[in-house]
Amino acid sequence: MIDWLHWLNLAGVAVCAISGTLMAYQKRMDGFGVVVLASVTAIGGGTLRDMVLDLPVFWVADTDYLYTTLIAAFIPVVWLRISPRFPFHYLLIADAFGLALFNVVGIEKTLANDGGMAVAIAMGTITGVFGGLLRDVICREVPLVLSGELYAITCIVGGFAYALCYHLALATELCAIISLATTVVLRLAAMRWHWQLPVFHSETT
Repeated sequence: MIDWLHWLNLAGVAVCAISGTLMAYQKRMDGFGVVVLASVTAIGGGTLRDMVLDLPVFWVADTDYLYTTLIAAFIPVVWLRISPRFPFHYLLIADAFGLALFNVVGIEKTLANDGGMAVAIAMGTITGVFGGLLRDVICREVPLVLSGELYAITCIVGGFAYALCYHLALATELCAIISLATTVVLRLAAMRWHWQLPVFHSETT
């Protein structure tokens, strides 16, 4: 269980660091900006989760996450040096997988520390969306979580999928895989067909 959670968390950190690096490239940031944006995207959500749950912050307790962030941030830098025509829709795809991975990590870490399922779903959503929210705010973009297109909702639906599998007494790994697939598929479908929540605006605009 612990090893599974550790590797899942490392995968989420790596994918989100790549997402942050691609955004930094798009915004023409310098090397320090790349590191900052990759780091806040990769570890921001988990940091808030651990603080709320009153647990040791995961990247402070285990520096593997910092090394993973730096290595993952370096990969697209090398790629873009070789081939600057990087298809930036991959940024949103990377973000979708990072969202789903962190959602599962947040759920499982909360349950492993005796949190209830409702709290676990909330912590999964926070873990998934907060790093991307910080990234978008730093880049002066409207955060994806606030833009109307299904984003945080995909984490919540993925959380309910995990809860259903959990109450059916399925194996932890299977619960995680089904939740992960549900979140990714729903997020990618929302991107493809522009599924959105109703947007709050004036009718006279």
